[in-house]
Amino acid sequence: MLRNAVEFGQRLLIAIALAFMFTASDSDAQMKQASEVRIVFVTHGQAKDPYWSVVKSGLQAAAKMTGAKVEYFAPATWDVAQMARMIDDAVVAKPDGLVVSIPDAAALRSHVLAAKKAGIPVIVIDSGSQQAKDWGLSSYVGGGADYDSGIRVGKLMAGQGVRSAICINHEVGNVGLDQRCQGLSDGLMPTGQVAVVAVSLDPRDAANRVEAYLKAHPDVTGLLTLGPASAGPVLAMLRHTGMLSKLKFGTFDLSPEVLDAVAKGDMMFGIDNQPFLMGYLPVVFLTLHAMYGAQPIDNVSTGPAFVMRAEAANVLEMSKQGLR
Repeated sequence: MLRNAVEFGQRLLIAIALAFMFTASDSDAQMKQASEVRIVFVTHGQAKDPYWSVVKSGLQAAAKMTGAKVEYFAPATWDVAQMARMIDDAVVAKPDGLVVSIPDAAALRSHVLAAKKAGIPVIVIDSGSQQAKDWGLSSYVGGGADYDSGIRVGKLMAGQGVRSAICINHEVGNVGLDQRCQGLSDGLMPTGQVAVVAVSLDPRDAANRVEAYLKAHPDVTGLLTLGPASAGPVLAMLRHTGMLSKLKFGTFDLSPEVLDAVAKGDMMFGIDNQPFLMGYLPVVFLTLHAMYGAQPIDNVSTGPAFVMRAEAANVLEMSKQGLR
C-alpha cells in the first residue's frame, strides 16, 4: 500500500507544482532540507475511528515521500480540553508546521492563535474552514461546509419520500457534526422533521440507543450517521432486527463496511471527503514552505462526493487499502 501511495505522491507533487500558484513568505524564512522538516498533527479524531485512520495513512505516505518527520496526536476520547493541551505542547516544541482540526472554535482559538503568534504555519483540516479564514491561518484542506452537505442529504432523502428522519451524532458539541444534523433538518423541511439521537463511540451503546429510538418512533424512515464508527454498529443492528428495509440510510465518510453496504443496496450513500488527502496534502504544503518559503494561496476542497451504489464497488477496493 505504501509503495502505491508513494508513487501517487510523486505524481501528486508534480501536479501541485503545475496547478497551484505559490507565494513567497517572509524574507526571513529559512531554507531547510526535507529531512530536517518536522510537522505535528493535533486533531480531535480518536484512533479507533476508521475515518481518522485514513487521515493517518495519508500523512504517513506523505512523510515517506517527502522525508519529513511527522507526528500525530489526538485524545483517546472526545476531549477538547486535552486537545488544547496537545496544541500547547506542539507550540512549545516549535515544529515547522502544525496541522489541526477545529471542532470547537471557542475552546481552541487562543491555543491555535498562539501557534500563529509563534511563527508556526497552521493548516486546518476536516473541521474549521471558517476559522482558517477568520483567524488568518495558512489554509484549510478538507470537505465542503458541513451544513451544506447536510442540506444535500435532507433534499436527497426528501426526494425519496422521507418525512421523518434521525441524525445519529456521536460527538454532540462538535460544531461540524452539529451543523450536519442541522443541515439535514433544514434540507428535509418543510415536509419533514429530524430528531438528533446522541450516542457514544461505544458500538453497543450506539446500536442500543438507535434501536430503542426506532422502536419508540416507528414513523422514522430516514437515518443519517455522521461517521463509520457509528454507521457500522447501527448497520449491524438494523440487519439483525429486520428494520433495515424500511429505512433510507446514509452516512458521512467511508469504510469498507459502509461501501459494501452501499454496493448491496443496504445503504443509500456514503459521503467521501477524502481524508487521505487531508493527511497527505498538509505534509506536502508545509514541507515546501519550510524548504522554499512557498505555499498555496487558497484553500483546497477535498469533498464532498456522494458515493452511490453504481460506484461503491470500485471505491471499495481503495478503501480496503486505507486510501478512501
